[in-house]
Order: sequence, then C-alpha cells, then structure tokens
Amino acid sequence: MPERHWLDVPFAEKDEAKALGARWDPREKRWYAPGGRVSALRRWEALPEVPDPLPGEDREFGTGLFVDLVPSSCWFTNVRSCVSPRDWERLRRMIVRRAGAECEICGAREDRSVPRRLEAHERWAYDEAELVQTLRRLICLCDACHTVTHFGLARVRGLAETALEHLCAVNGWSRDDAEEHIAGMFELWHRRSAREWRLDLSMLTDAGVTVAPPPEAERRPDIARRRLDESGRPG
Repeated sequence: MPERHWLDVPFAEKDEAKALGARWDPREKRWYAPGGRVSALRRWEALPEVPDPLPGEDREFGTGLFVDLVPSSCWFTNVRSCVSPRDWERLRRMIVRRAGAECEICGAREDRSVPRRLEAHERWAYDEAELVQTLRRLICLCDACHTVTHFGLARVRGLAETALEHLCAVNGWSRDDAEEHIAGMFELWHRRSAREWRLDLSMLTDAGVTVAPPPEAERRPDIARRRLDESGRPG
C-alpha cells in the first residue's frame, strides 16, 4: 500500500478537504492526501498523535452510566469549546481508537445504518473547597449513553424518556431507581451552578494541546441559552 499522508480534518471541513482531493480511509476512519495532492491539503497535515493516556488522566474515574450534569456556571468549559477543531479531531481519534471503537459503558459499536455514533465525553472532578473544576478523563460513549449523561439537554430535545429507558437498561435499574438518581443529580447541579469554578485543563496543556480561555463565568448561561435556541446545544 502506498504511504499514507494522514490529515486532521475537522468534520465541518470534510467537504472542502474532499473537494481538494482528500480521500477517506474507512478502515482507519481517517482522511489522507493521495500522492500528488499533499501540497493542496497542507493546511490539514496531521499533527503528532496525543499521548495515551493523557498526562494525569485517570481512566477509572467516573466509570459506569450516570447523569453527569455540568453546572451552568461551567458551560462553554467543555473540551470541544476550548480547543481548535484540529486538536479536537486528534483527541477524538485517540479516544475512539483506544476504546476499540466501542462505547466504554455499554459496548455498542458505531453503526451508521441505525444510526449510532461514538462520541467523546469529559469526566470532571469538582473541588468544592477550592472551587476548581478539573478534567480527569476523556471517555468514548455511544450517543445513547452520551444522551443519558446530558439528561438536561435530553429533556430540552424531547429525549428524556428514551434516555431514562437506556439508563435503566444499562444499569439494571427500576424506573424508580432511575428517577431517584436523576433527581439527586439535578439537586447537585443546582448547588454547583450557584458557584463560579476555576477551570483546570492541565491534562490537555501538558499533552501539548493549545487551550483557549472560555467566556467569563457570568456570561456563560446567557450565551448557552442563545446557543441552545439556535442549535439545540448549550456549548
């Protein structure tokens, strides 16, 4: 097989890259520049792979399926909002690859005929005394498990019942068990949302990933509401 000139092409730029000659490798699930097209695609030339695990990452942190609500005062501090599209592609690729291209919770694999996608999700630790929100882990989830973790967004999108059923099925819970868990996590969310948190993304910066500062904490809820109205996603 000819040598592949790998590319880091963000999803939003795939059509542009394809028009300039980029090709998709279905086995590697990655774009590459065929011979003779490297110069035209130089802007997407692959950066070095991010380390696995990331510096300080705890891959046992936040195991299992649970509602994982980010405080409203922390919206727009998610990894995808703080890194460039190319760096996000590098991170996402590493996360999916090391998970064996399957959900790390329920074991589901990507299936475009369903459709079922694999997505990256952050696990955060909250230091209540120092008010620090620290990235501890990046985990590969199927979209069904990911919807459960963002249960507030599932409600907005009319997917709450589907998410609740998935939570019960994966954990072997009764409906009462699941509803009690959800109520408890929303209580925690309200308490944390009343405070402002300092963001610690050293797990990324120590891996050489450039991080942009998020909007000021007091602006995040209003920005998220506008974003939600426009696209259905808070941040």
